[in-house]
Amino acid sequence: MNPWNLLIVVVLALLTYGLARTKAMGLRNVGQAGVLQSLHSLPTYHGLLAASLVFLAGFAATILVSPLSALPAWLISAAVAAVCLALGYYSLSRVAPNFRARNAFEKIFMGVLIACSIVAILTTVGIFASVAFETFAFFREVSVIDFFTGLKWAPTGEPPAFGFIPLVVGTLLITTIAIAVATPLGLFSAIYMAEYSNPSMRRILKPLLELLAGVPTVVLGFFAALTVAPLIRNTGESFGLVVASESALAAGLVMGMMIVPLISSLSDDIINAVPQSLRDGSYAMGATKSETIKKVVLPAALPGIVSAIMLAVSRAVGETMIVVMAAGLAANLSINPLAAVTTFTVQIATLLVGDQEFDSAKTLSAFALGFVLFFFTLALNFVALRVVQKYKEQYD
Repeated sequence: MNPWNLLIVVVLALLTYGLARTKAMGLRNVGQAGVLQSLHSLPTYHGLLAASLVFLAGFAATILVSPLSALPAWLISAAVAAVCLALGYYSLSRVAPNFRARNAFEKIFMGVLIACSIVAILTTVGIFASVAFETFAFFREVSVIDFFTGLKWAPTGEPPAFGFIPLVVGTLLITTIAIAVATPLGLFSAIYMAEYSNPSMRRILKPLLELLAGVPTVVLGFFAALTVAPLIRNTGESFGLVVASESALAAGLVMGMMIVPLISSLSDDIINAVPQSLRDGSYAMGATKSETIKKVVLPAALPGIVSAIMLAVSRAVGETMIVVMAAGLAANLSINPLAAVTTFTVQIATLLVGDQEFDSAKTLSAFALGFVLFFFTLALNFVALRVVQKYKEQYD
């Protein structure tokens, strides 16, 4: 798509907006025989309708003429401009006192929203279909039973092994450590900011806590590999423990730090959304502040808090860089947090790095892992939805 053509469309759409709005304002101020007359729609809607027609037509023309690269660029630009001018002239001719510009613009806007929704749905369906197609191709070469019950993952070994259970165990181990770290820290910080801190302290703490969410994961990975992992190894060796240079504990701790702002920010907003009348009723019954939080506020906010935790779990499951740099690439079947393990996403990234042959079982196994990961996150979302539906309450 030529950016100059898109610039022409935007400029002509803005110009048409101004002309249509000006014409509508003139009709409102000066009617027939000098009598003041009212418009059905505001002049702004006449401008928006004209501009939207010009933009949509010009954008469609720009996409349609994109394959015609053999033609001179000025000719393509002239064709796009001609389409915009034709729609602009048509839009200006429709400006009239009784023309329902607002209704027409809202229909166009609704159509755009529906089109965006359809694109999002089709994108999801396309991603699922492409992954499923490659997964079925993988299972034509590798037994489904071996994949789901195998205890060894070595796609580059001789012979290759495609048992995904070590990856499941590694993913669950690191995610469990991360959630065990992030949930109390995030929830307690949210309770403090929502219930105990004064407004000035909250304005300072909340941005500082959310600043952690902006740290790139590769930076957290370096921190895990260069600081946390050696600290855990040295501490474990001082107690006579065997600690790998890359461990699930190091990755889980740093990943927990990463998702603390997610749980904290969402839980804080959810706790603040609990009606004050519930707190006042609890105080009126003689409950203390801590009792009110435990018995009233947290139960009322439970669905939202569970959703926040499930969202954090999904974020932890999909993390790659921290695991690569802190937990390693070894697909060990172990629940020892001091051992090196790996996860689904790390193996997917490893298998698809560089030039790959997409007709080999090694490469296709990445799509099988992605297919399993899709249903894993779907199950998490289903559990969160069921919890929300079960404990959801409506308050006045």
